Amino acid sequence: MEKERQMRAPVYEALEKLKRKRVVPFDVPGHKRGRGNPELVELLGEKCVSLDVNSMKPLDNLCHPVSVIKEAEELTAEAFGADHAFFMVGGTTSSVQGMVLSACRAGDKIILPRNVHKSVINALVLCGAIPVYVNPQVDVRLGISLGMRVSEVERAIIDNPGAVAVLVNNPTYYGICSDLCSIVKLAHEHDMLALVDEAHGTHLYFGDNLPVSAMQAGADMASVSMHKSGGSLTQSSLLLTGKNVNWEYVSQIINLTQTTSASYLLMASLDISRRNLMLRGKESFERVSEMAEYARREINDIGGLYAYGRELINGSSVYDFDVTKLAVYTRDIGLAGIEVYDLLRDEYDIQIELGDIANILAYISIGDRMQDIERLVGALADIKRLYAKDTEKMLNTEYITPKVLVSPQAAFYSEKICLPIRQTAGRICAEFVMAYPPGIPILAPGEMITEEIIEYIIYAKEKGCSMQGAEDLNVEYLNVLMDDRQVWK
Repeated sequence: MEKERQMRAPVYEALEKLKRKRVVPFDVPGHKRGRGNPELVELLGEKCVSLDVNSMKPLDNLCHPVSVIKEAEELTAEAFGADHAFFMVGGTTSSVQGMVLSACRAGDKIILPRNVHKSVINALVLCGAIPVYVNPQVDVRLGISLGMRVSEVERAIIDNPGAVAVLVNNPTYYGICSDLCSIVKLAHEHDMLALVDEAHGTHLYFGDNLPVSAMQAGADMASVSMHKSGGSLTQSSLLLTGKNVNWEYVSQIINLTQTTSASYLLMASLDISRRNLMLRGKESFERVSEMAEYARREINDIGGLYAYGRELINGSSVYDFDVTKLAVYTRDIGLAGIEVYDLLRDEYDIQIELGDIANILAYISIGDRMQDIERLVGALADIKRLYAKDTEKMLNTEYITPKVLVSPQAAFYSEKICLPIRQTAGRICAEFVMAYPPGIPILAPGEMITEEIIEYIIYAKEKGCSMQGAEDLNVEYLNVLMDDRQVWK
């Protein structure tokens, strides 16, 4: 019966039914099923544009679902093992922020790793919560952050008895997983919520021999990027809640910021993708794992490049590893990850997910083919042969552990002055600076700027990283607090 129910796609079915009725539109959007914008129809196709409609009774309303969206969310909760599921049309950024804003109020402490996505710290700016960072161990060779050690989380909980939640990145962009079950158990023992940024973990709910999912681990809320490994349209996401969470309150929080004009293209893609994963997910992600592991072996046979995997597991800071993440360390051939990223795109017409200072990441998912994997491996071998350089004078870290002196909200809204970046050492940053992707802030509001961080930013710019977050788009100037006396005592 459950499998029969999961064959349904209520939002998509309602859209198809509406289209057959040939309703005359005197509502928004103003393109009126594409008639008013022929170039848009030419770009996207008549069927796509005709389904770009507004909320109406037969189609339900995302802000207060009572029919087809409600049913689609129930099917999604069932598929993911959650108590409730919310369709999110503002990307996983909106999902993460809904999760944090539901758990935290102004002045509340939240325990989290510093290598969080900018959306987490943005949520702290919005609500005024105070971050307590469990700075993750860094793999010295690879320059990537590892997972949260249970002992470090426990120490942070004991040192901050009023903290309301623990947030975990699981898995990280690079495939690193923490001991999620133990962290969730620890949080619950201290009457705290366990939140999981699971942006890169949709497949964990459907694949075999993969790390534990947030809902399976008993987490209270999880943000899931269906558009990343789940196959839905870009900007569509999920927020999952567990049985100990008042989902009606979470709904109110979501409605503070989520649009009242939700895209039915995005919602239908979530609906169809959930059905697809329930029907074919297990076999699809088995194939994804096999392709990624094959690529890992072939890349490591090239020499000089290191595609890391399960061998990193140590039972602590790397409790498990997501083998679908094909991350490759490039520094031993004298090239920064971002340089290999650019070469793959410009010389080989291969677009990978990210390049940082020392690594690249090729995102392998349900739409990939083995011939594409072979092409990537061949291109990397070519790049090593043609472009390898001396490894001297290369930085080798994902980010530098910062010192937090002021809450993100207080720093972001403070009076500030703009200084040349070279003159900001010792000052408190009042804005974000990050390379995107991965979107982990190098600096966030309220953090001390050091000479080391300045050199890192300048180096990342020189290597070609896309620097974002600062008011000065060239990141030659930084906004700092005008009055450093706001520092916490």
